[in-house]
Amino acid sequence: MPRKARELSALEVRRLTGPGRHAVGGADGLFLRVTQAGSRSWVLRYPTGEKRLSASGKPFAVYRDVGLGSYPNTSLANARKQAEAIREKLAKGVDPLIEKKAAKQARRAAELRRLSFAQAVAAVVKIKQAEASNAKHAGQWATTLATYAVPALGTMSVADIELAHVKQALEPIWQDKPTTAARVRQRIETVLAWATAHGHRTGPNPAAWKGNLDAVLPAPSKITKKAHHRAMPIDAMPEFWKRLCGRDDMPAKALAFAILTGSRSGEALGARWQEFDLAGATWTIPPERMKGRREHRVPLAPVAVELLRSLPQGDEGLVFTRDKGRKLADRAMTDLLAAMGEKERATVHGFRSTLRDWMSERTATPHDVA
Repeated sequence: MPRKARELSALEVRRLTGPGRHAVGGADGLFLRVTQAGSRSWVLRYPTGEKRLSASGKPFAVYRDVGLGSYPNTSLANARKQAEAIREKLAKGVDPLIEKKAAKQARRAAELRRLSFAQAVAAVVKIKQAEASNAKHAGQWATTLATYAVPALGTMSVADIELAHVKQALEPIWQDKPTTAARVRQRIETVLAWATAHGHRTGPNPAAWKGNLDAVLPAPSKITKKAHHRAMPIDAMPEFWKRLCGRDDMPAKALAFAILTGSRSGEALGARWQEFDLAGATWTIPPERMKGRREHRVPLAPVAVELLRSLPQGDEGLVFTRDKGRKLADRAMTDLLAAMGEKERATVHGFRSTLRDWMSERTATPHDVA
């Protein structure tokens, strides 16, 4: 511990200009440190309580320095006041440097917890864009959250979001758009789970359904209004098919192919030549293009093989294209139905239902096969 120093006056301190550490008294361990460049600052030196051995084997006490500000910005009186306050803490077993480090860590933790919901959404959407098998799915994540969640939760810290806030965001669409609302809830849950995993919040996820929101909101399955895709009546198909086959445009050929194979519009429009074995009359759709993420093999009827052979063929590339080999627009077949005056009677997806009805009602196909 430093020897008791004589208490210097303010004038005497002002005259301390030689490089080194000068004891000023008035508080044990208080020094004015002067650098070679002439800058001056206050330092309080105190023992840590730790003992070490010198090179000669003699024990010595370990001291620690804590800065109290520059001189003369920090006056002698102020420096002594600070030094006495620290001495009082040391007497209670509180190390000021350790306390300062803990306070810095606490501030850092608080900064992490102040991450806004909108910032968390941006981070999660970026991850989903990298994971998504198609850009449309990633876009849906960004759009639904921006439309239904960010307006209510966007500026809030993720650490402050509770069940009441999530409920407030979902209630306006829960009854009118139950399917969308259920997806929004799941996506809010994912965003908050990401925030928890990255240290931005703690505690249960307020967007979780089971044992949480299910106590304050009706189950989506109880309020969802199932809207069936409009399906062409079986008896209307021959006349419609005749008109469809009379067209020579690519959307018509794509729709005819989708009808013949019972495929979804995305599966048909994304079909590539390398997926087909025309000699074996099979179409193998890879897992990444299937809704269920499983490879799907489709047997091709002779008329479907004939339709494919009528198209410009290649070893690779899309089967149904528009100018310069580009993929047909997602709405190409829907727009075709509208142009043919069938918008109110049928949808592209509805032809799957028509095929299923035909197999059940007009053929002896076993149920499981159908």
